[in-house]
Amino acid sequence: MLRSSSFTPGRLLTAALIVGLCALVLVRSPGVLAAMPPPVYHALMGGLWAAAATAVGTLPVLLSQSFSARTYDAALGLGGGIMLAATSFSLVLPAIAASKGAGSTPMAASLMVGGGILIGMLIVMLLERLVRSDNVLDNTKSDNANTLVRAWLFVGAVAIHNIPEGMAIGVGYAGVDLSKANALTTGIAIQDIPEGMVVAMALRVAGYGRLFSAALGTLSGVVEPIGAVIGALLIEASAALLPWGLAGAAGAMLYVICHDVVPEAQRRGNYGTASFSLVIGFIIMMVLDTAMG
Repeated sequence: MLRSSSFTPGRLLTAALIVGLCALVLVRSPGVLAAMPPPVYHALMGGLWAAAATAVGTLPVLLSQSFSARTYDAALGLGGGIMLAATSFSLVLPAIAASKGAGSTPMAASLMVGGGILIGMLIVMLLERLVRSDNVLDNTKSDNANTLVRAWLFVGAVAIHNIPEGMAIGVGYAGVDLSKANALTTGIAIQDIPEGMVVAMALRVAGYGRLFSAALGTLSGVVEPIGAVIGALLIEASAALLPWGLAGAAGAMLYVICHDVVPEAQRRGNYGTASFSLVIGFIIMMVLDTAMG
């Protein structure tokens, strides 16, 4: 069981400072970026784009503004649909093609990708057990101590859920063409906007200030560029990992969509809005992905 002391403000602020210093060093050292292989560089930039989207989601809390529940659910549904289409066309199909290109028969390629999807899902389920996120934002009438615990658990849960998203970005840039990887990153980034808002809102409800809540909401997305670089480096190290990496990223994304994005979008009862937005998001990304492919 995760203890509330695991995510103290001091530790997370220290982490934010370290991340900020690393980013500053990176920006001030163009030679470091130039030395990166192109897929790793693109993965880093894609991960930073997704992290920036998480930061954008915290702005309503920082500015003491809020969206309606219907708007929030529509954004989540749209992001979920875009992620679902990107998973299908930018991860699963390229994984099958990569496996066939390596000499596998159509049946062997399909079975391998199915196994990779299952492995990716199981990895995320294992990570999720590290931080229990179920009903974190429910029961808001409980005492303040429990509210604080739930808020910090939620920050940790979102950070963990962002790991497979970041790795999916990295694997995408290392394994498929740039336009498809950009489409995948766009879908993840759109979904990250309401996610950042939820994290900041959870901390605000727990009694933290606007600036601190927004800062921690932003920090929850920092793991995405880290995961993106790791994913790209793994594929760069061995091309044989490409089909498994794409399939594993697809499984992780499918689990996040089914277990987190869709239920959260429908939790407030806006089922029609969320479902309609999901289908629209899927259609938009399907058209963009296949048109660019």
